[in-house]
Amino acid sequence: MIRKIGTQWRRTYPFAIAAFAAIASMTPAAPALAQAQAAPALYMYRGADRNQKLIDAAKKEGEVTWYTTMAPTESRPLAAAFEKKYGIKVALWRAPGEQMLQRIITEAQARHYTFDIIESDSNQTEKLARENLTSEFYSPFIADLPPSAIPPHRKWMPDRFNYIVTAFNTNKVKAADIPKTYEGFADPKWKDRLALEASDFIWMDTMIGAMGKDKGTAFFRQLADLHPDLRKGHPLLVKLIGAGEVQVGLTAYLANVESGKAHGEPVDWAPVKPVIAVSFSIALATNAPHPNAALLFSDFILSPEGQGLLDTMGRFPASTKIKNKLINFPFTVVDVPGSLDIGGKKEKAWNDLFLDRK
Repeated sequence: MIRKIGTQWRRTYPFAIAAFAAIASMTPAAPALAQAQAAPALYMYRGADRNQKLIDAAKKEGEVTWYTTMAPTESRPLAAAFEKKYGIKVALWRAPGEQMLQRIITEAQARHYTFDIIESDSNQTEKLARENLTSEFYSPFIADLPPSAIPPHRKWMPDRFNYIVTAFNTNKVKAADIPKTYEGFADPKWKDRLALEASDFIWMDTMIGAMGKDKGTAFFRQLADLHPDLRKGHPLLVKLIGAGEVQVGLTAYLANVESGKAHGEPVDWAPVKPVIAVSFSIALATNAPHPNAALLFSDFILSPEGQGLLDTMGRFPASTKIKNKLINFPFTVVDVPGSLDIGGKKEKAWNDLFLDRK
């Protein structure tokens, strides 16, 4: 049964690989260093016997601690499927991204290492990677992921996407009137009919990169001249479209629109080019108490089995092996490390255009 986190668990590293020979020869004065090095070493093992050794070692550990921002309607079935397949308990803790990030950093400062694996939006996992709280890992299923979505340091891997699409109220806007490309929304006829999520400066930066700097910059200046409404939160934006308060939302999350449609709201969407994809990702703790179970769980999430389960729950898996009928358009994945590096400048540019504009 999936259970919530209690006390910190005893650390075990039964997955014996070549790297452990050096650890075994260490003096007893360095056990903390040996533990810190053990997980990153086993994460990269690629031997032909990897799968069986990993399963055996993970079963000896007996449990895995998973921190996630994923809704219980998805995270609990995913954890239950893993438990059923391997007989390994999943200790599940869910919280919003910033709260989760703060908890992990606080635990690390106290050297109280609790989590084994995290699933969150890639901005959060990237921040953890930069603190060396996550480690590079190998999984045979990484080969199924879009290369453009994998960070150079490989300290996290995308497991699902959300797509930023144009959503509209079907009672107020005809599908045929939606432009094929974003430049069409620069037409003055869209004045007082458009809305954006209030903090989507990374979307703007990725759009400018996809459109070309000159063309993209010119478009956003034209869009700003139309004074689109700014609404805080992607779910709220779609709710307002369904209620008729907003006619067209240029930065709606596809999953939110599909949820609204399923509940009978008068909303629909179009993949206006360029479509931007926001990644969510998994990462393994550098100081994981149960590193073998963490690695096995990452294999499960990235495998066709785990990715297919996400697909059946209305999420959009990252694996190219799973074909979702809605995703039949090209898309550009947000460069998360790059966006964080220049986030302050791009946020200021966004604010100058849409929030502080006179």
